[in-house]
Amino acid sequence: MKHIFILLVCTLLSVAVKAQSFIGAWEMYHTTPLGEKLKSVVIFADGYQVITTYEAETGKFMGTNGGTWKLEGDTMTEKVEFDTDNPERVGSEVSFKVTNDGKVFSIVGQDVEMKRIDDGTPGALQGAWLMSGRMRDGQEETRDTSGPRKTMKILSGTRFQWIAYNTETKQFSGTGGGTYTTIDGKYTENIEFFSRDNSRVGASLPFDYELVNGKWHHKGLSSAGAPIHEIWSIREE
Repeated sequence: MKHIFILLVCTLLSVAVKAQSFIGAWEMYHTTPLGEKLKSVVIFADGYQVITTYEAETGKFMGTNGGTWKLEGDTMTEKVEFDTDNPERVGSEVSFKVTNDGKVFSIVGQDVEMKRIDDGTPGALQGAWLMSGRMRDGQEETRDTSGPRKTMKILSGTRFQWIAYNTETKQFSGTGGGTYTTIDGKYTENIEFFSRDNSRVGASLPFDYELVNGKWHHKGLSSAGAPIHEIWSIREE
């Protein structure tokens, strides 16, 4: 009985380590039949993920999809919350077998091999966040995060992506992402793709950031130059 218990504990620990090992960002370069070089980046946070493809040289946005994820043994199951190429997939689940040696993960039977970018460090804001409010005239205006309309931001240790979408109507409103740093209270986004305006690719946007009672206060100027003070909360549902 003791040996069975030890074996069970080791198995559970193995599954936990496997699941944790996906946390962070991964990338893959590939080429279209027309010779266009593309880059795909996937970010895994605790329970949520997003993958985006864009032109490697120009940053032109090609597509994105994502939602929740879980790992059971070597089988990953994702529930789709947004998909720019196939919005009818929203609400469905897809399962597939994966391999992961810590540096590369692959989807078994598919031509997908992603190389690790980071393991969730060193950025201070790793995780999946939902827009939960704004500060206006010194007062906090809260926003319901339980509804189908969401603005989510997923960060690894070095990569970020925001996505605006509606799980009920399956409407996708926009996304942008790239690399980020958090240094001395400054959060800086370096844009590599932006679905609404390709001319923003290459821009760097500095913001002040502060964690207040677990909430992320995000202050500065938007990509359009307007002052903002957003409040983001870690996604829990």
